[in-house]
Amino acid sequence: MITQSYLTDLTYKINGACIEVHKILGPGLLESVYYKCLEEEFRLRNISFKSELKILVNYKGKEMDCDFFCDFLVEDLIVIELKSVTQLNDIHRAQLLNYINLMKKPKGILVNFNVKNLYHDGQETFVNKYYDMLF
Repeated sequence: MITQSYLTDLTYKINGACIEVHKILGPGLLESVYYKCLEEEFRLRNISFKSELKILVNYKGKEMDCDFFCDFLVEDLIVIELKSVTQLNDIHRAQLLNYINLMKKPKGILVNFNVKNLYHDGQETFVNKYYDMLF
C-alpha cells in the first residue's frame, strides 16, 4: 500500500541521488548533462524510473498527444522535472503541477541544478489531491 510516509522516504532517496550528481558536477552545465548523470545515479541506487515519459492530455474525454514529456517518473509515483536555470520561475512550477495532475500522480519534484546548494536552493516539492487521498 502506498502511503504519504512511503512517498516521503522515496523523496529522500531521489533528493540524495540529485545531491550526489550536483556534488560531483556542480552548477553551470546544461540540463541534458544532469539528466544523463541522474539517470545513471538512479540505476546505481536501484531506484526504479521511467524517463522521457509522454504525457497525454485529456480534452473533452479524448486523449490528445501534445508532445508533453516529463523528465522522470520514479516508481510510477513521483514526477521529476529537471532544470538548469538562473532561478526557478512560476512557469516551471506550473509545468510540474500540470504534469502531476495530468498524470494523476501524487507528488512532483522540481530540481534546479544551477545553484550552489541543491538541498536548500535547488529543489521544490509539490503535492496534489492524489497525495491527500493517501494515508
